[in-house]
Amino acid sequence: MSTATTSTRSAPRRRRRKDDTKLALLFIAPASVGLLVFLVWPLLTGIYYSFTEYTTLTPPEWVGLANYQQMLSDPIFWTSLKVTILYVVINIGVQTVVALVIAVLMQRLTQSTLLRSLVLAPYLVSNVVAAIVFLWILDTQLGIFNIFLQWIGFDPVAFWANETWVIPTVALVNVWRHMGYTALLLFAGLQSIPSHLYEAARTEGAGEITQFRRITLPLLRPILALVLIMTIIGSFQVFDTVSVTTQGGPADASRVLQMYIYQNAFAEYEFGYASALSVALLVILMIVTFAQYWMSRAGQSDLD
Repeated sequence: MSTATTSTRSAPRRRRRKDDTKLALLFIAPASVGLLVFLVWPLLTGIYYSFTEYTTLTPPEWVGLANYQQMLSDPIFWTSLKVTILYVVINIGVQTVVALVIAVLMQRLTQSTLLRSLVLAPYLVSNVVAAIVFLWILDTQLGIFNIFLQWIGFDPVAFWANETWVIPTVALVNVWRHMGYTALLLFAGLQSIPSHLYEAARTEGAGEITQFRRITLPLLRPILALVLIMTIIGSFQVFDTVSVTTQGGPADASRVLQMYIYQNAFAEYEFGYASALSVALLVILMIVTFAQYWMSRAGQSDLD
């Protein structure tokens, strides 16, 4: 009896598990408040304003679906949407291909930290600074690129004043800035592919192109799908480059949807209609994102 009592007393007491719920809530509270104040509340307010006629001189007046009816019959809206889609296609197509090539070359040839830093360097330049620099470089009269074209015997090109060239020019400027960041994301995805798969493929006599097509692309699909979703959302919201370089010209050839929203809100002070345009952009992005996620099977991996 005494032995059992002694062993019971000597056994270490179990400590009550400390509940960290309150501490966790304390840590996430600042981020939650910021999310509510700077994202959720503006979103709900914008949706409400989209059903009102609201200017700086008059309080919001409920008009129902009038703004959306105006939007559907607005030719400038459809033109800006077409311009935006053209920009997205050029930007995403070129940026994805170039970034993928850079990522594969970094994996195959070198994994130098210095090289990764150099690849990422353009991304550290702000959109406004990049736009100003390329505005000077591609200027018709004084731009160094047009001076070079004349030196080799070509006529200067009005990159910012030509309706055909303006959107490809804006897209390529943003490709230059973002391709390094996209390449590093893809490079991180390449690191998750087991090296023994490439070794087995080389043993079977597969060349680099076959390895890329049969191993790299299928196994990189989830990361590639995520990168495409992120870049497409960002591309639909292009504004800085257009605002600095063309202001939507010439003849609305570069008036993207974000530029049209800005002009309605802060040039014409039609905040109700601008809110309706913003909600339309939100719906378009949601549809594109969910469709792409479903078609690319982004949540599945061929490594499973």
